[in-house]
Amino acid sequence: MHFRTVGVDGVDIFYREAGEAGRPVILLLHGFPSAGHMFRDLIPELADDFHVIAPDLPGFGQSAQPSRDTFTYSFANLAKVMARFTEVIGLDRFALYVFDYGAPVGFRLASRHPERITAIVSQNGNAYVEGLSDGWNPIRAYWESPTLDNRNALRGFLTPETTLFQYTHGVPDPATVSPDGRSLDDFYLARPGNADIQLDLMLDYQSNIEAYPSFHDYFRKHSPPFIALWGRNDPFFLPAGAEAFKRDLPQAEVRFFDTGHFALETHAAEIGAAIREFLPRR
Repeated sequence: MHFRTVGVDGVDIFYREAGEAGRPVILLLHGFPSAGHMFRDLIPELADDFHVIAPDLPGFGQSAQPSRDTFTYSFANLAKVMARFTEVIGLDRFALYVFDYGAPVGFRLASRHPERITAIVSQNGNAYVEGLSDGWNPIRAYWESPTLDNRNALRGFLTPETTLFQYTHGVPDPATVSPDGRSLDDFYLARPGNADIQLDLMLDYQSNIEAYPSFHDYFRKHSPPFIALWGRNDPFFLPAGAEAFKRDLPQAEVRFFDTGHFALETHAAEIGAAIREFLPRR
């Protein structure tokens, strides 16, 4: 494993890299409230067969956290930075692994640069309205009425209690979930200014739903090899969201695991095996 930082149009992007150059590339895109460290158990499962790259998005993990006065925290802008990141480090063709926030970032990247994408692995990375649970209702209220009161009501999503919930809800035995990942998430969330960055992204998440039809068009037009690997007990992204990919990608494979949102915390070996089996075939 190597830990590197590269400048991308004035923003320092930190990334993890493993596996030999020249092997098929997998770009791992993390979600909220995590960073590339969420892949700490998956990367060793893949590094013998693939060249693995796991960047931290701007405002997350070890990547730069530019001021909101100078950087727009929107999913379109995160996708723009990630597209440039792949160019800066010389990735021409790669498979995508997308999770949570990484899904709308990755699907935007794929839609704009379909020639770069060899396959897509979606682990609880949603692209369909039916995949959104009632857990989104407080955020929906903010979309419908972006008042200060509704914004402040979402600050509870940024607490250690909510991070713990995200990591353990739906896991048959919560004692199997290491505290390491969520503790790092809480550390990064507590940085000065990060809360408002996260609230900006929660407000902008509505742009992802508006972009769903364009993602579906991309799926139908380009038919990337696709597998959904889903924690079936996810309180935010429902199993119906995984099954919905088959509507636009009839050849998509869908597999469920008896776990929650952060499926890699309990099933990294199983997910790694599924990827090693799927990608060489497709």
